[in-house]
Amino acid sequence: MSEENQVDLIELTAEIVSAYVQKNAVPVGGLPDLIASVNLALSQVKSPAVAQQEAQKPAVNPKRSVFPDYIISLEDGKKYKSLKRHLRTAHNISPEEYREKWGLPKDYPMVAPSYSATRSALAKSLGLGRKRTPAPAKKAQTRRKARV
Repeated sequence: MSEENQVDLIELTAEIVSAYVQKNAVPVGGLPDLIASVNLALSQVKSPAVAQQEAQKPAVNPKRSVFPDYIISLEDGKKYKSLKRHLRTAHNISPEEYREKWGLPKDYPMVAPSYSATRSALAKSLGLGRKRTPAPAKKAQTRRKARV
């Protein structure tokens, strides 16, 4: 280990032990063991703690992920009729983030085609999606003259 790294290691050890001792009761006889264990743990770390996420590979080929009855999630490889809720609850990402992450086109479906067609037919049968027809105008009532 270079001299500069050794100095950094000693400084880090001192900071960690100092913070630990401020919040926890440690007997005087236990300090050398604590310092040694922290120093050992820090010296075993090979690289700096940089959170680098490795490029994740899709569970399946994106071209083979859309089927008539289901869509396979590229995140976990499972079959779903609708990906939107799964992505939000299990992976905490939006459909736009999902498409961007995997390099998918903007028109990549989030719902299985047959499921979408079934829901569309149901909505049409219920009359959803049509503009309301205006109510027929009521005839103005004319007052009749009272017979005398």
